[in-house]
Amino acid sequence: MWKTRATLTGIHGRRGPFTDGDTVQLTDPKGRMHTTTLREGGAFHSHKGKVDHDDLIGQPDGSVVRSNTGTAYVALRPLLIDYTLSMKRGATIVYPKDAAQVLVEADIFPGARVVEAGAGSGAMSNWLLRAVGEQGMVHSYERRADFAEIARKNVERFHGGPHPAWRLTVGDLVEELDETDVDRVFLDMLAPWECLDSVARALIPGGLVCCYVATTTQLSRVVEELREDARFYEPRSWETMLRTWHVEGLAVRPDHRMIGHTGFLVVARRLADGVEAPDRRRRPAKGAYGKDFTAARERDREAAAGGAPEPAPVGEAGDTAADAKAPGVPDGSGAPETPGDPDSSADE
Repeated sequence: MWKTRATLTGIHGRRGPFTDGDTVQLTDPKGRMHTTTLREGGAFHSHKGKVDHDDLIGQPDGSVVRSNTGTAYVALRPLLIDYTLSMKRGATIVYPKDAAQVLVEADIFPGARVVEAGAGSGAMSNWLLRAVGEQGMVHSYERRADFAEIARKNVERFHGGPHPAWRLTVGDLVEELDETDVDRVFLDMLAPWECLDSVARALIPGGLVCCYVATTTQLSRVVEELREDARFYEPRSWETMLRTWHVEGLAVRPDHRMIGHTGFLVVARRLADGVEAPDRRRRPAKGAYGKDFTAARERDREAAAGGAPEPAPVGEAGDTAADAKAPGVPDGSGAPETPGDPDSSADE
C-alpha cells in the first residue's frame, strides 16, 4: 500500500481528470507545445483551429483532443521543465540543464534554507522550491520590481498560489539580507563577488555558495575573489553541454544541433570562523597570475573604490616564474602541472 500523500498544490499536486483552472499542455503532431489554463466555456485558438476547454474538462491526464479542423493534440499537465521553457520571461532564465546541475552540485536538500539573489523570471525559484519542499525556505531577492512581479506570477501560477516556503524581496541582497543560519546561497547576477561578504555572514559553517555567470571575465573574477576570501574553501567551476540524439530504427546519431554554452557555475564551501585552510597544491600556467592579471585586479579595485582607473596595459611581456605564482600557493609543490585556461569563445 502507498503511504498517504502529503497535500500538494499547483500543477505538480493535481491528479485525476482535468478540472476548471488546470494548466494543460497541448502538443500538436509536429511537437509544438502550447500551454492553456482551462476555463468552463473557454477555448484554445491557434492557426490549426479551436479546441474547446469543455472538451478537456473531465478527461484524464494524457488524453487526445481534436480541434474543430481535425488536428489532434495530446493533452498533459506540464512538467516543470515544460513550464519553465514556456512561461513569460522578463530576465533570461537559468535553463533546465544548468538548474539540474545547481540542485545536484549545490546539494539542495528537503528542508534546506536557501537564499537566491537575482530571481529574474522565477525559473530557478521554482526549481529550488521543488527541492526544499514546504518544510524548507527559499528567500529570493530581485533588484528590479518589474522582474520581481513576473517571478511572483510565474511561481504562483505553477504552485497554484503563494508558496508557504517562498519569500520574495525587491531590493539589493547586500543591503537587505538579514538571514543567518542559511544552508545554501545561489547568486545569478552580473557581479556576484560584490555579495560575498554578506553571503559569508549568512552561511552556516559548511554551507555552500553557488554562482551562475555568463562570461569568462565574470568567471575569473568570482573564482579569484572566493580564493582570496579566507572564509571560503577552494572554488570549483564548470559548464554543461547538452546534446540530444536522433533515434529511428537503425538511424541512430547525434542531433545536428545541441545546447552549448549558456553559463558557468561556481561552487565554494563556507569554512568555520577562525580557521585557516591549508594551501592548495596547484601549479598554475606561466603568466596566469602575471602583470596583466595584477594590473586588471588593481583597476577593478580602484573602480570599486571610486578612483579613476588607469589605462589597461597592452601586450606586457617578460612575466617571470614568480609573477606566475598563484597567491598562497607554495613554490615547488610537486603537484602535477595542470593546463592553463586558454582564451576561448563559446557559441551563445
